[in-house]
Amino acid sequence: MKPTMLLVAAALAAMPSMQAASQATPAPDARAEVAFVSPDKFTDVRDSYTGSESARDATLEQIREYFVEQAKRFVPEGYKLSVSVTDIDLAGDFEPWRGPNWDDVRVVKDIYPPRITMSFRLTDSTGKVVKEGKRDLRDLAFMMKITTVFRDDPLRHEKTLISDWFRDEFRDIRKS
Repeated sequence: MKPTMLLVAAALAAMPSMQAASQATPAPDARAEVAFVSPDKFTDVRDSYTGSESARDATLEQIREYFVEQAKRFVPEGYKLSVSVTDIDLAGDFEPWRGPNWDDVRVVKDIYPPRITMSFRLTDSTGKVVKEGKRDLRDLAFMMKITTVFRDDPLRHEKTLISDWFRDEFRDIRKS
């Protein structure tokens, strides 16, 4: 094995799993904490037909960061949003029957909409539950949206789904 491959393998082995990271304590000023429940059982968070654990973890970390970023915009200061994601199905899918060169090409069609299944709880500064529930986020018309903000982002459809949820779910709370 080449020395560079050994370094990469050692670095990957030293990385904490996403399961352990989902239990991490959020920063004191964070308005949101996001946990991924059994991410190894999620429908589709792969970067290729076979996928890898490190790529899955990187994708989930991007989704976590986006939830936290959106919470800064929509969740009032002093409130705390706890999100437990129980399943993710990224927009598109892999179609290996197209040939061996297509194993790492995600084909995005309207028959493969993005989906995020989750539960959430919003508490105020005293710890009182303001809003909670379970949501199955899905956008069957995702291909019809113009996503200029995330045009080159491979997770643009999922981020749009999350943005739409924040805007719709917390519209009334932002005003109060």
